[in-house]
Amino acid sequence: MARERLPLDGPSVFLAGPTPDRSAPVPSWRPAAVDALAARWTGDRPLTVLNPESRGGMRAVRYEDQVDWETDARAAAGAILFWVPRDLKTLPGMTTNVEFGLDVSSGRVVLGCPPDCPNPERNRYLIYVAGRFGVPVLTTLDAAAAAALSLITAG
Repeated sequence: MARERLPLDGPSVFLAGPTPDRSAPVPSWRPAAVDALAARWTGDRPLTVLNPESRGGMRAVRYEDQVDWETDARAAAGAILFWVPRDLKTLPGMTTNVEFGLDVSSGRVVLGCPPDCPNPERNRYLIYVAGRFGVPVLTTLDAAAAAALSLITAG
C-alpha cells in the first residue's frame, strides 16, 4: 500500500491508473485487480502487489511523499498494470497519463482500457502510443492481469 516499505526482491506488479478522490467518491477498481492477479498467480514465490492507494484511507501528509513512493514503486515493479476506466467526472486519470508516458518504453507495461467506460475516447492516445512501443492493450481487467503476470514469468 502507498508509502509502505517496498520489497527488495521477488515478483511484483504495480497497479497504475486513476485513483478515486474524496471529492468524487467511487469504488476503487484495485481490489478486483488484486483478486484477478491472485487467482492467476502460480509462481513459487509470493507475488507482491504494489498499490498506490493508502491503507485505511490515510492520505500522505506531504504530496511529494506520495509521488516519490509511486515513482520508486513503479521503478521496482516487475510489471506495471495500467487500468484506465476513464471517467472525466470521477476517474479522470491525468496523473496516469504522465506515468504511462514515463513508463511506456520500460518493457514492463500492460495497458487495460475498458471500451465500456464513460469516456473511452479519452484513452485513444494511450492506446496508440502503446501500439508504437509494443505494449499489450487489453479490454478486460482479467486479461490485463494475465498479461502483467506473463511479463513477470517471461522476464
